[in-house]
Amino acid sequence: MAETGRNNGLADAAADLELADEDVLRAHWYGLLAAVLRAAPDRARLDQLAGLVGDETDFGADVSALADAAQAALAADPENLRQEHFDLFIGVGRGELLPYGSYYLAGFLYEKPLAQLRADMRRLGIARAEGVHEPEDHIAAVMEMMSGLITGAFVAAADLATQRQFFAAHLGSWAPRFFEDLETAECAGFYRSVGRVGRRFLAIESAAFEMTA
Repeated sequence: MAETGRNNGLADAAADLELADEDVLRAHWYGLLAAVLRAAPDRARLDQLAGLVGDETDFGADVSALADAAQAALAADPENLRQEHFDLFIGVGRGELLPYGSYYLAGFLYEKPLAQLRADMRRLGIARAEGVHEPEDHIAAVMEMMSGLITGAFVAAADLATQRQFFAAHLGSWAPRFFEDLETAECAGFYRSVGRVGRRFLAIESAAFEMTA
């Protein structure tokens, strides 16, 4: 989706910038959710997801459910998951869901929210990757941008105020509704658990940003 030529891994970013463990974890979840929303996970990604371990919190329970869903997908025909992703997000003509900020905020694609996102991308040094044809307000792209702002994968790591502003404008304003729709989508099987984790994760992020405002 959207990226710059400088694309550090999370481990390198943590070492170079001395990121707090919680920020490495936040970036990890943004990146992981972006990856499975961008494309149906392959076996290596499913193995990663199946190895997730939850805890006694609500988010932990959702993580455990995602791990179980990944384990089930590993035992099933890989084509099933590819078809599910296609039916949800691509479709013949369109998928069941339209995972774009402009659609959720304005009712149509390529509207003012996309222009506002592009303006912030220019300001923050985030460039559209060559060969990408999706609008930049695709949910996977915006999640990748949040991960990069945390780790410094773009020009520099963004301070908390910048992260909070970007989140409020380009994720918090619509992505929770997208994840709620994903949870209840008719075509969703594996992706229902992705919707639950995404919704809960963004709620945690939103509450944390409010506490630091």
